[in-house]
Amino acid sequence: MGDRTPSAVLSNVLNKVKPYLAMVSLQFGYAGMYIISMVSLKHGMSNFILATYRHVVATIIIAPFAFVLERKTRPKMTLPIFLRIVALGFLEPVLDQNLYYLGMKYTTATYASAFVNMLPAVTFILAMIFRLEKVNVKKIRSLAKIIGTAITVIGAMVMTLYKGPIIDFIKSGGATHHGTTSESADKHWITGTIMLLGSICSWSSFFILQSFTLKKYPAELSLTALICFMGMVEGAGVSLIMVRDLSAWKVGWDSRLLAATYSGIVCSGIAYYVQGVVIRERGPVFVTSFSPICMILTALLGAIVLAEKIHLGSILGAIIIVSGLYTVVWGKSKDGKNSETDEKTNALQELPIKNNARSINIDDGIDGPAKIVNIPASKSPFSTQGT
Repeated sequence: MGDRTPSAVLSNVLNKVKPYLAMVSLQFGYAGMYIISMVSLKHGMSNFILATYRHVVATIIIAPFAFVLERKTRPKMTLPIFLRIVALGFLEPVLDQNLYYLGMKYTTATYASAFVNMLPAVTFILAMIFRLEKVNVKKIRSLAKIIGTAITVIGAMVMTLYKGPIIDFIKSGGATHHGTTSESADKHWITGTIMLLGSICSWSSFFILQSFTLKKYPAELSLTALICFMGMVEGAGVSLIMVRDLSAWKVGWDSRLLAATYSGIVCSGIAYYVQGVVIRERGPVFVTSFSPICMILTALLGAIVLAEKIHLGSILGAIIIVSGLYTVVWGKSKDGKNSETDEKTNALQELPIKNNARSINIDDGIDGPAKIVNIPASKSPFSTQGT
């Protein structure tokens, strides 16, 4: 083997860093969506209609790319795959997003984005149940994932159960209004937390089902377009039932249009595709392990744009959650290295002879029947080389 060129080394580094860059970029997109969506909800937009319009935009944007770029590689649609897509369209576009919007409406954008950090713990538990994650307590990588998940849950409990004093990083004039509505806010806080928890369970289930579906339907763009389309259809049906006033569907050149367009393009269309690609490469737990970045960005934007108050309990819980999440990421990085070495070892073992023993006919050039030579099973994968 010769020395690798600098361009080859750079390409190798970029391929390793690519999943991290993709997930970090998505967190910036999600942070913007939380703030813009919160503004539109405060201006009276229905969360059901927002989720529906979001996937109308996503379908319009993604479908042409999927039709053109994957027309030759798109697998054949079957009934089991179609039913999975229907379930995916309900789990994330309908159930998760509506529960999340309601939970954010009853709490704050900062609290909701911080609570989402429970997602890796729930996803890891579901991944173990469906055997997408291998756990061996004798290996440090598995222990890191288990310990990180436990730390994440503890941090979420601290953040939920302990409010503490308000930490006002940026002075704002919303203190009087906050004091007059503290009792009703406390009542809605529990309801909002329950809705956020339901949203996280739905989102985790979406990641797990998406992982299984990609194995049967490995066309990320087409799958993304189909999920957005089914989410649009199912969301429209739910919206018509929940919102009877047809005037609520009107959208002007305001925050409603911006919220639907931005979230549809960035957080549904692009996000579903990027998550699908990274899930195939690194697994669903890796995808959910970058939400602390979004939480920090949302807290900063929420304090500036929405004048939200940050409680000490949220800060302490978030610090604990972040430490747990990056323990999980460390375990996943070790998992990826071990899986690569395992694949190389398996490939070497499969190269020589697949059967334990084999008989071959040899024509030695002498008259008479060919001789039969038995080759016994080899203990070394390299013993048959050189013949």
